[in-house]
Amino acid sequence: MTHTTESKSEEGSMASCPISNVTFIIAMQTEALPLVNKFALTEDNDSLFPKDVPWVLYTGKYKDLNINIVCPGKDTVLGVDNVGTISAALLTYASIHALKPDLIINAGTAGAFKAKGASIGDVYLASDVAFHDRRIPIPVFDLYGVGLRQACCTPNLVEELNLKVGKLSTGDSLDMCPQDEESIVKNDAVVKDMEGAAVAYVADLLKVPVIFLKAVTDIVDDNKPTAEEFLENLAAVALALDEAATKVVDFINGKRLSEL
Repeated sequence: MTHTTESKSEEGSMASCPISNVTFIIAMQTEALPLVNKFALTEDNDSLFPKDVPWVLYTGKYKDLNINIVCPGKDTVLGVDNVGTISAALLTYASIHALKPDLIINAGTAGAFKAKGASIGDVYLASDVAFHDRRIPIPVFDLYGVGLRQACCTPNLVEELNLKVGKLSTGDSLDMCPQDEESIVKNDAVVKDMEGAAVAYVADLLKVPVIFLKAVTDIVDDNKPTAEEFLENLAAVALALDEAATKVVDFINGKRLSEL
């Protein structure tokens, strides 16, 4: 009973204090570097992470906030970014334990649906996140597979910055097979990524609030090949993400979670 009382006391204390530690989880360094430069962060080579992992930590102070940006780094064999749910979940778990964030921001690029009103370069704040490729057609396990979770409630942030809001659906493939599309429709998703729901699972497990900020690189429901459109727009959309993320951080500065 003593432990429960202390936990509630700690939670109340956190809620009454301004946010001071913000950790960004970003899958690709191309997406992260504009923000690293904007916040004048430096790479932490004496990282708190295990020595053999390729994860990258950038850290520094911006206004009244301690800002950390963590990326899963490059695959040690193939040299590409460690995208996808497994790397995102591991990195989120390790980051929460090592960095003790008050708030996580999962920022990155994503696909989206023109049928839902999305355009290239739009930046969305996700209201809910779920998986679309964990199909377990057994009662209750089906709900577990979808893994629906809500993002941190931020009505003031949405209103102040006039951000688009929509549901986010996560899977481990860049393309979209018919079964994935059916699940995404059921999820009522506007935006599709490869990390969000995994970050949400770990953040929920460890009781850390999380915001999802997703910038649209490709339109899933048009005729252009997804990979081609993604690569074509990545650099420009990363800058749009940087601009939106900076506005979000400026808004967060000095505020409590309850004021978001």
